[in-house]
Amino acid sequence: MHLVIAIDGPAASGKSSVARALAYSFGFAYINTGAMYRAATWQVLRRGVDPLDEAAVAAAMEASQIVTGLNGLKESTITLDGDDPTPFLRDEAINHHVSNVSTVPRVRELLVARQRAYAERDDIVMEGRDIGSAVFPQTPYKFYVDASPEVRAQRRAAQGEGDSIAQRDRIDSTRRASPLMIAEDAQVIDSSRLTIEGVVGEIIGRLKLKRFPLPPLARLTRE
Repeated sequence: MHLVIAIDGPAASGKSSVARALAYSFGFAYINTGAMYRAATWQVLRRGVDPLDEAAVAAAMEASQIVTGLNGLKESTITLDGDDPTPFLRDEAINHHVSNVSTVPRVRELLVARQRAYAERDDIVMEGRDIGSAVFPQTPYKFYVDASPEVRAQRRAAQGEGDSIAQRDRIDSTRRASPLMIAEDAQVIDSSRLTIEGVVGEIIGRLKLKRFPLPPLARLTRE
């Protein structure tokens, strides 16, 4: 098992940008689990499956060929039946249904297995909603990035997305399978008034206190 830094948090908290920047700084692979669940939602919708029908959603994903990997920037990739869903992952239909598809236990089971496999080959920074609590509960390097509801709503609007932050929080926090939660040993960072660089610096400082084996200084800048 390689080094795993878990970055959790609610929608629009800044966790994706923080996790990506931290991974680049360390030369680790960056794993975006949210994109994996969005890809699953895209697959369900293009197959004409009702995203509220758990059995049908599970069957659709079980019948799909799911391939995960890394691109040249060491960022996670996913294809479904040989097709790349990346251009469609921020479509309004995906925004609307991703929380529903993500609640299906079989979907999470299929994708978590692939998420864990990344740590068998690379040091990783993985972001999502249940990384520290369910995917890698054994890693000692867990962070929960949050922000005020007002700031998160503003960030969502700036991204051009109109889905409800409150609704996403409610669905993610109450789902039966691996709900959004703060792991007991996670360190919480409020990003409301911090830049991405500020949050990354805060995480690096806390990793130093935990005697994390930081990469050589030469690797702390992106080439």
